[in-house]
Amino acid sequence: MSVDSVFPQLEALLPHVQKPIQYVGGELNSTVKPWDECDVRWALMYPDAYEVGLPNQGVMILYEVLNERRGVLAERTYSVWPDLEALMREHKVPQFTVDGHRPVKAFDVFGLSFSTELGYTNMLTALDLAGIPLAARDRGLDDPIVLAGGHAAFNPEPIAEFIDCAVIGDGEQAVLEITEIIRAWKAEGRPGGREEVLFRLARTGGVYVPGFYDVEYLPDGRIGRMVPNRSGVPWRVSKHTVMDLDEWPYPKQPLVPLAETVHERMSVEIFRGCTRGCRFCQAGMITRPVRERSITGIGEMVEKGLKATGFEEVGLLSLSSADHSEIGDIAKGLADRYTDDKVGLSLPSTRVDAFNVDLANELTRNGRRSGLTFAPEGGSERMRKVINKMVSEEDLIRTVSTAYGNGWRQVKLYFMCGLPTETDEDVLQIGDMAVNVIAKGREVSGQNDIRCTVSIGGFVPKPHTPFQWAPQLGVEETDARLAKLRDKIRGDKKYGRSIGFRYHDGKPGIVEGLLSRGDRRVGSVIRAVYEAGGRFDGWREYFSYDLWMKSAEKTLPAFGVDVDWYTTRERTYEEVLPWDHLDSGLDKEWLWQDWQDSLDETEVEDCRWTPCFDCGVCPQLDLDIQIGPTGKKLLPLTVVK
Repeated sequence: MSVDSVFPQLEALLPHVQKPIQYVGGELNSTVKPWDECDVRWALMYPDAYEVGLPNQGVMILYEVLNERRGVLAERTYSVWPDLEALMREHKVPQFTVDGHRPVKAFDVFGLSFSTELGYTNMLTALDLAGIPLAARDRGLDDPIVLAGGHAAFNPEPIAEFIDCAVIGDGEQAVLEITEIIRAWKAEGRPGGREEVLFRLARTGGVYVPGFYDVEYLPDGRIGRMVPNRSGVPWRVSKHTVMDLDEWPYPKQPLVPLAETVHERMSVEIFRGCTRGCRFCQAGMITRPVRERSITGIGEMVEKGLKATGFEEVGLLSLSSADHSEIGDIAKGLADRYTDDKVGLSLPSTRVDAFNVDLANELTRNGRRSGLTFAPEGGSERMRKVINKMVSEEDLIRTVSTAYGNGWRQVKLYFMCGLPTETDEDVLQIGDMAVNVIAKGREVSGQNDIRCTVSIGGFVPKPHTPFQWAPQLGVEETDARLAKLRDKIRGDKKYGRSIGFRYHDGKPGIVEGLLSRGDRRVGSVIRAVYEAGGRFDGWREYFSYDLWMKSAEKTLPAFGVDVDWYTTRERTYEEVLPWDHLDSGLDKEWLWQDWQDSLDETEVEDCRWTPCFDCGVCPQLDLDIQIGPTGKKLLPLTVVK
């Protein structure tokens, strides 16, 4: 049976909202497949506004992987702004996809990709607008399977009440396996109902179904144990890992937005994973091992992507792109190939010890020379040892000296506040570093128009990292520490005006900390915030710390816990963590030892270039680190005309 588009009803509302173009669809390379010709249908959501969600690589990749399959369709949906939400409720227009404007409730799977926990209230908004019961236990046979993925899904317990299942790790192969299980169940006439298809997914060992696990608590509020409540369900659920990135050259046809978005470029993921071992970095830990895309594979993706989109900039994406073993050849080869087309190349934040001016010159040869971004993360040498960010101030000064001496005028430095064992003095040294950067820049360039922007984020301990046991710094302490740094920078008469200072106060970090290390009891807080009007918590203009704290004060005392219990409390090794049953491949004993090493300020080398440190990923998942060089060159060698 075909499903009708809701666009006729939606179109009448669009003149009354801001940025209506974000809801109309029809982007270049978007796909609308015939409903009746498909037997498994996915609605994919990045739970944020269109301008943030459309460039998301994860959703874009899965959208294309699914739509390439015969008999499968995937469409996209994003969070609607409050102005349209109010009108949709008034006129009974349901949550819709931007491709076919079909109601989300009509799909088989509603898949959400969470890169941050601050999208949880947006998920509840979408579920409610779609007419899907918020609680998984209340859903019927004809409701979609609500599936969570993305980095935040490595601890889905705070949203366990609202999702049917979660997948951790890489999604390309996982969504196809899930599709085939659903297809077979539907072809058999949907035997056993909703519970049966969820059981078929769970018994694979790669899909977590919270409803099949019971949590037992100790009198002091800690988790006693987490146990499957039916036979055939595994005690631990494993992450998915794509080993050969060249076999998955997606997106082949990147989406080109109609409205302005946060990134307007064609992006290629040049490798996945990181073994630098930064102790704060969840992404680096959960995506191990390193898997490089070949230089020829990158070249082919760039060529096809540019032809398909017309973009004039290529982003070479990864957690640390300058660490690709062939990054020099990649940058030079692409700059040579597109020299006449003026296609610019860009890297995300560059490690200080991976930067060299030859690489930077290749990246900017065909594009504009904008500022450079480096992330020392810790202000003092001591803090950088604690977090295993093995960069000295001498390294930084030498690097920025090279940059300023070769024509750059602006450098951005990213730090965190609230790291374990941090003191006021550690943070104040950020100001000293910025002053030294400006002074060196003026010296080597002979110019006074040198700028350095210091950007500071609050540290949030994350699951599956050595800091998962660490106490988080409270709001007042964070704000006081940052105020001292701000006063120090502004009080410097000689250099202060050349230093930009951007920071977040401690409030969003505490809410993120509650959600990132929370358990199922935190779900009551999320629901209360949503019901009180909480939306778009990742946006400063919508985020309400007071609303979160009031909701927590209303719901958590019934469980004998509070916000501080989840955030500023240090954990012990014996404590059962809410995510212990989700296997990222990392050995818990190794993580604990790395936590102890951090307290001793002991640094650990990158295991790509040293003997194995036994983190557990490679032997447990039967995987290997994959790095070059391949010995190949970027083809074709001639300039593309």
